[in-house]
Amino acid sequence: MADRILLHVGTPKTGTSYLQDVLFQNRPTLLRNGVLYPADRFDEHFLAALDLMRLRWGGLEREAVGAWDRLAQQVREHDGTAIISHEILATASRSQVQRALSSLGHEPGGGGTEVHLVISVRDLVRQIPAEWQENVKHRARFKFSRFLELIRDPERNHRVGAWFWGVQEIPDILDRWGATIPPERVHVVTVPRPGGPREVLWQRFSSVFGLDDLDLDLGTERSNPSLGVPESALLRRINQACTRDLPPVHYRPLVRELLAHQTLSRRTDSPRLRLPPSEYPWVAELTEQWIAELAERGYDVVGDLAELRGDEPDAETWADPDRPREREVNKAALDAIRALLVEAAERQAEAERLRAKLEDARRDLIRSRSPRLMRTMEWTVRRLEDSPRGRQALGVYRRARGRSSLSA
Repeated sequence: MADRILLHVGTPKTGTSYLQDVLFQNRPTLLRNGVLYPADRFDEHFLAALDLMRLRWGGLEREAVGAWDRLAQQVREHDGTAIISHEILATASRSQVQRALSSLGHEPGGGGTEVHLVISVRDLVRQIPAEWQENVKHRARFKFSRFLELIRDPERNHRVGAWFWGVQEIPDILDRWGATIPPERVHVVTVPRPGGPREVLWQRFSSVFGLDDLDLDLGTERSNPSLGVPESALLRRINQACTRDLPPVHYRPLVRELLAHQTLSRRTDSPRLRLPPSEYPWVAELTEQWIAELAERGYDVVGDLAELRGDEPDAETWADPDRPREREVNKAALDAIRALLVEAAERQAEAERLRAKLEDARRDLIRSRSPRLMRTMEWTVRRLEDSPRGRQALGVYRRARGRSSLSA
């Protein structure tokens, strides 16, 4: 049984992709130091979360069957510290939380495995536009203004609003996940304000997970980069035009990865996606309620709860993604077309290489099965084709046979 489990349950857009990739890439080093990050593939914990919560996710849920139980078994069998991390765990229901904690050996009365709950949080001023953009990256076609209406619906009847608050309402997430965990074992990691040193967030994660003394490789190629206003607008228009004809298995590599993450996210000079200034008052009021409530609960805060107070948007510089500048959208579209053309050319070249290899293999197979007489005939034909008289003789022969040169 694991001595200690560090269970990181979100929230999205708080550096989770970077954290998880560092943990995944450094699994051997972690294990040598008694720390288990159980994963044979980089999205193992994502699949486990899908399985735990029975979520549908573009067909990936079929791969996820049994993933949580396998993950929990590896954790139970490890002698030392184990880490589990995925941001969509934030939206688990109370019954799903109970199942998860029980499967990890947690006992509500204080016995069993020592489970520490970790939640990373960021101000709503940045989280709200980031969540709309994530919806767009996952095939959504609705405007930013519609998204704001859905999350402000007090009934939360629409799946968009229900999901948003499920993964972003910090006190409620902690109510569900931390109900049976002592407050001193609940760690709230705040994301620093914009413009600060990038390494600060990792230092906070590292201190919570007990990784400060380990020599880890912090380089990573995986991230979840943000898009600007025209890029977000373009992606939404692509969804409107293409998603009905493009199944998720093709959308993920072509649109989300190639276009959004690898191409459009590199356009850093365009206006950034921000909260509308008109939405700031209610966001600021809700934030103050959260800060006061969290401060009373006695959690271990790594960082400062004041960092949940997002900066008020500047009305003069705010750009509306529902009414972007068309020239900027057109420039982004040209970059997207260029990326798709290059990808298509590379795929065609690879198909031609594979076709040539297949033809060589077919010829080798025929040659290996040909009797000695056939190989002798092939050698004779090649010799005849090397001289004018030989070619003339072959021509007479082929005409007489009435067969093509391939048959001959």
